[in-house]
Amino acid sequence: MHGSIPSQFKRLLTSVGASVLVLSICLPVHAAPKTVTLSIPSMDCPVCPITVKKALSQVSGVSQATVNFEKRQAVVTFDDAKTNVGALTDSTKNAGYPSTLAGQAN
Repeated sequence: MHGSIPSQFKRLLTSVGASVLVLSICLPVHAAPKTVTLSIPSMDCPVCPITVKKALSQVSGVSQATVNFEKRQAVVTFDDAKTNVGALTDSTKNAGYPSTLAGQAN
């Protein structure tokens, strides 16, 4: 009987190890929010930020977009597991306002 305990324990560890591996593969990855500043020099009127904010807000994963006309910048917070800076700059470009990465907060 004592000889079977180590083999049962080994099977249990193997089974649990496989379960942990499967569980870790199946669980979604939660990325920390990322905040970037985009430079948008082509904004030339006080209404332009409305269009830029709308374009950025429609990108999946964006949780906040603040656009400042005077600074010609947008500060965007997003989930980097769902989108990236390239998608943000593409969205402003497609709205008629090309942008570039000016800074990164995290």
